[in-house]
Amino acid sequence: MGRYFRLLGAFARFGLIGEMAFRMNFLAKLAVEIIWLVLLLIFYHTVFTQTDHIRGWNQAQFLCFLGIYYALEGIIETFFLENCSEFADLIRSGNLDLYLLRPIDEQFLVTCRKVDWSTVPNIILGFCLLGFGLSRAEWAFDPVKAALFVLTFFCGVAMAYSFLVLLMSTAVWLVRNQSLMELWWLFTTLMRYPRDIYVGKLASPLGWFFSFVVPVLLVVNVPAETLVKVLDPVALGMGLLATVLLLWLSRAFFQRALRSYRSASS
Repeated sequence: MGRYFRLLGAFARFGLIGEMAFRMNFLAKLAVEIIWLVLLLIFYHTVFTQTDHIRGWNQAQFLCFLGIYYALEGIIETFFLENCSEFADLIRSGNLDLYLLRPIDEQFLVTCRKVDWSTVPNIILGFCLLGFGLSRAEWAFDPVKAALFVLTFFCGVAMAYSFLVLLMSTAVWLVRNQSLMELWWLFTTLMRYPRDIYVGKLASPLGWFFSFVVPVLLVVNVPAETLVKVLDPVALGMGLLATVLLLWLSRAFFQRALRSYRSASS
């Protein structure tokens, strides 16, 4: 494991050197991310001026939810998203062969080879927003809830990572899989809202499907509910089980995809 952490540190250093070569572009990307968060906050503030709560979530609790979402998405975008999006290009160009020859785990190298420093502020801003929401909610520190939150937050990261690996692996057969990769943005849109809002004749089946079949709603909901609402052992168990299953499924699917891969020289 020490070797992998050292490699990740090297990837981070090389990524920062690359970003600093185009400083204005780097600063522009930072500005866009900050503007996007400000617009989200203005929108949700406007919504909560019309009501005290939405399906059991008051404004302070929802700020915590939004902070967790933003921090989690920032981690995914910083470490994994660009790498997974470029997997199809590696196949088309034949450069995937070079990665498969390296004496390191292929999935780690393919999905972690670049670090996008422009989205690191998203992680910081997300946790700052979480802290602000907790102060607004007058949250009393509970070591059990705090520990479970850390556990479920990393489970959320693992689930989101697994979805990306599943989507990118299809490039082995489709080669150009941009349409499927667009599903990731659908998933992030669903993650942005509590699953409690999915009520009604049409919304309830949608909420059920994205909680139990494709459990994207658990990614942010489980850590948020664990931290700021009454602890639900069922939701906690669902999140842990979904994490284990998705990590196993994504790993098996990626390995199956590599077995079907035909190198550029074949």
